[in-house]
Amino acid sequence: MSDRTPSPLRPFPIPVAVIGPGSQAGPDERLNVLPLPQEMSTYRPPRLPEVIPPGARDAAVALLDDFAAGLERWLAGQGEAPVVRLGGLDPVVLALINDTLGQGEVSIRAQGGSGLANIDIQETIFAGLWRVQTRADDGGMEDDRLEAAKIPAIVIARARAATRCGPLRAETPAGLMNAPAVLAEINAAAQARSSAPDADAPAHVINLTLLPMSAEDMGWLGEVLGIGPVSILSRGYGNCRLTSTGLVDTWWVQYFNSSDALILNTLEITALPDAALAATEDLVDSLARLRTWARTLLTI
Repeated sequence: MSDRTPSPLRPFPIPVAVIGPGSQAGPDERLNVLPLPQEMSTYRPPRLPEVIPPGARDAAVALLDDFAAGLERWLAGQGEAPVVRLGGLDPVVLALINDTLGQGEVSIRAQGGSGLANIDIQETIFAGLWRVQTRADDGGMEDDRLEAAKIPAIVIARARAATRCGPLRAETPAGLMNAPAVLAEINAAAQARSSAPDADAPAHVINLTLLPMSAEDMGWLGEVLGIGPVSILSRGYGNCRLTSTGLVDTWWVQYFNSSDALILNTLEITALPDAALAATEDLVDSLARLRTWARTLLTI
């Protein structure tokens, strides 16, 4: 096994276009971003080294077994979701854990500032199992952990920490079409949600793609809403990019096809859009797969 510890995080292609040119789909428009996957991202078994030191193998299997046991208890409604700190592991064991967990479809970046650390999150190949890394301003690692969740709670907390409760108000320039009406709908939906919060309530979705929105409309709406600290990239057949705004529980959600063309541009008023969440069925499936691969490690 190489002494090099592979990075558990995928590159994160930012920025995300939410206002102005490129924010509405057109017949010949293409966004100037990094290349996107051309195939559906599906589960692939981990790629493990041909030779594994027995001590590193046993330590990795013990860690995965303990995590799987905690995950099973949590899914059965017993106790809290499992979290394991990885920062103090031997580099060889950590490299093996990285190889086993791999890199899944969803990447998340939460920008720091105002005393808050930068956070990078990568879903593993086991849906609902997340690698969460907290870094200081100088890039030094403060925390590296594996946790199970539909999405790590820090994502919602960080998005809400940098938002206003509204309603948002701004002067309306002449010549706008639908942006003022869209802002009124956003304010009403956000106010209704804050007045009667319900974690299971469906998202209020505004489909901007179906509305006649000019570049001036999109620019003004983007300036009023602002861009929040959390960006999420969900890869699949094409990409879905989600960006928090300056209004509480309000997200830009954009879908791109495999050719990187914007095909759907929406605003969602919800704690977190469903596109970023792992389902309970995913977690149950990941538990079975994780245990299978813990056993596989013992045969290498």
